[in-house]
Amino acid sequence: MQELKDKYMSIAARSEGLYKELGSRFIAFAFPVETEDEVKDIVHSLKKEYHDARHHCYAFRIGREGEFFRYSDDGEPSGTAGRPILGQIDSAGLSDILVVVVRYFGGVKLGVPGLIRAYKTATADALANAQKAEKTACAPYRIEFGYMAMNDVMKLVKDMDLLPSAQDFGLACSMEVKVRLSQEADFCEKISKISDCNACKLSNK
Repeated sequence: MQELKDKYMSIAARSEGLYKELGSRFIAFAFPVETEDEVKDIVHSLKKEYHDARHHCYAFRIGREGEFFRYSDDGEPSGTAGRPILGQIDSAGLSDILVVVVRYFGGVKLGVPGLIRAYKTATADALANAQKAEKTACAPYRIEFGYMAMNDVMKLVKDMDLLPSAQDFGLACSMEVKVRLSQEADFCEKISKISDCNACKLSNK
């Protein structure tokens, strides 16, 4: 049976890029992100910080296979900004990433080919300056168990190298863990064999 691949590439931290043409400046910002809420917060923050810019165009991909994505031309002619930005993200083979390109208009229209080139080049510069990072796709689970099952649960968590969070060891014990996708089936089988214990998968959203 072929092992499920749960590794994919993103970036480690914010990076920037720049492209200038005929007086217009295209400032690109790349960010590691994991949720659309993060995307909204970053775009809102950049629009506030660069409030005097003409356009704030962006694109993002999220997920191990980049299955969740969106892009925005923010007033530029359709297809001249968001899609070229996304295209550069895809060419670099990255996910869990947002790129925002802030444009200051220089007074001379660049035309459709010029805009596409500008947004592509600014994005490519930001990605070239970014430190790449390998990520492991995980599924979040909540484990609920009785006190007598704690030793078995903690042994499983240690043996599978799971990272626990939101732990509660009261009369009713619980914890949240992230399980590598390649280990998910094994985890579910082993947790089902522990008495007075159950696990439910949480939403990634």
